Amino acid sequence: MYHDTGIDYNHVLMNRNASVAKLYEDALRYEDGSMISSEGALVTSSGKKTGRSPKDKRIVDESTTTADIWWGPVNKKLSEHAFLINHERAVDYLNTRERLYVFDGYAGWDPKYRIKIRVVCARAYHCLFMRNMLIRPTDDELEEYGEPDFTILNAGAFPANRYTTGMTSNTSVSINFHRREMVILGTEYAGEMKKGVFTIMHYLMPKAGVLSLHSSANQGEDGDVTVFFGLSGTGKTTLSADPRRHLIGDDEHCWSDTGIFNIEGGCYAKCIDLSAEKEPEIFGAIRFGAVLENVVLDEDTRLVDYSDNSLTENTRCAYPIEYIPNALIPCISSGHPKNIIMLTCDAFGVLPPVSKLTSAQAMYHFISGFTAKMAGTEDGVTEPEATFSACFGQPFLVLHPTKYATMLAEKIQQHAADVWLINTGWTGGAYGKTGQRIALKYSRGIIDAIHSGELKKAEYQTYPIFDLQIPKVMPGIPAEVLNPATAWRGPAAEFEQSVKKLAQLFKENFAKYQDQASADVIAAGPKI
Repeated sequence: MYHDTGIDYNHVLMNRNASVAKLYEDALRYEDGSMISSEGALVTSSGKKTGRSPKDKRIVDESTTTADIWWGPVNKKLSEHAFLINHERAVDYLNTRERLYVFDGYAGWDPKYRIKIRVVCARAYHCLFMRNMLIRPTDDELEEYGEPDFTILNAGAFPANRYTTGMTSNTSVSINFHRREMVILGTEYAGEMKKGVFTIMHYLMPKAGVLSLHSSANQGEDGDVTVFFGLSGTGKTTLSADPRRHLIGDDEHCWSDTGIFNIEGGCYAKCIDLSAEKEPEIFGAIRFGAVLENVVLDEDTRLVDYSDNSLTENTRCAYPIEYIPNALIPCISSGHPKNIIMLTCDAFGVLPPVSKLTSAQAMYHFISGFTAKMAGTEDGVTEPEATFSACFGQPFLVLHPTKYATMLAEKIQQHAADVWLINTGWTGGAYGKTGQRIALKYSRGIIDAIHSGELKKAEYQTYPIFDLQIPKVMPGIPAEVLNPATAWRGPAAEFEQSVKKLAQLFKENFAKYQDQASADVIAAGPKI
């Protein structure tokens, strides 16, 4: 079964699809820093790397795929020869381990499109993490599993050779679509495997006519589906977790000819400042079988201090999706999305709390993927900074952003989905000045009105420069809040200047994609 990878399974203790209990035992016995929390989760350390290493990600430049890939700062080229050096390095390391872990699972809940992923690793922590994040096969499926479609060789505890052509450090995360392999060296951060699978799906699914999306999704009791796009800090997880709706998934989805399906078998939630009051579903999911990464806990009580960021701000937990009480299992929608919600956190205070987008505007804002960093969040950031991430997930794109945007526009048109731009950021002025954060109850109220169909029936007016359609009146939300011009607390000239400044940033960012964008999409941007 395993001859293709070069792994010598005759000389190691090999654990295939080991039980959760067995993986706990091995992690506690053989991996320093492993403990069990008071709630029963496995607490682990990812070592020096506590986040992804996007600068060390490479895709192999080879003849069968090179014309398809969006080469540039996101997808950097690696030669086939350099990949083979890294592959050999990973295989040699893994072959010297006393024990190996293999997990055979699936990416994609729809049996028509799912792909078989094999993970080979040397840490029980990594195996349990991917046991949670991939879709777990039944005993019968495992018996008939056969050869995988893609193999991940995780030798993260062993460094890459910095002198290998194409390396920029001793960390390397490389994908070879021709060999259908991913090799990890020099980082033990488990999130590299999760996002590696997403990158693979971002290439394979569009090839099969299926749109891959960096989004959350939920479904109402009537089968109506909503897809949420949004970068970190926009409220995507919070707003898609609705006790009256079933969660399809929290991060990675595909839109096929039958509807939406989740790529993953689990969730990978941020834990910083987590509490039962703020995020009851996530808090309740942290129990036996879950993996807690890089958290600090009391050595006597084993209680986790979720406010402690001394190891990293990026504390995380990975758990099976069925740990969420209202999850839709299997994670496949009963129909196509009725609503698409694009979330942004505008710290300039000039985007409306809600706007209804045309098809061309939907493509424009999807390609733009705007949000803002607030002053004080990073060293040197003294005022709001615009952040653009194409398709709300630029680090994981393989094809040009317009490819995904065109597919999205076709799906929206074909299934008559409504598209909304929701700003969960500031109103009345910029962050740190006269502005204040748009109340969460207003954002929830807007989404409730979208789901009830009430907002679609509202009377709209045009918001200038951005040319957005905004509702004049909406129950439960003050009319002045709906229009940033009337909500602005400073001088009118300052507001006008702020709108034009943000509009100019949008235009400058979109210039990178204009060569492959249609005239109507270019025209859907702001007009100064």
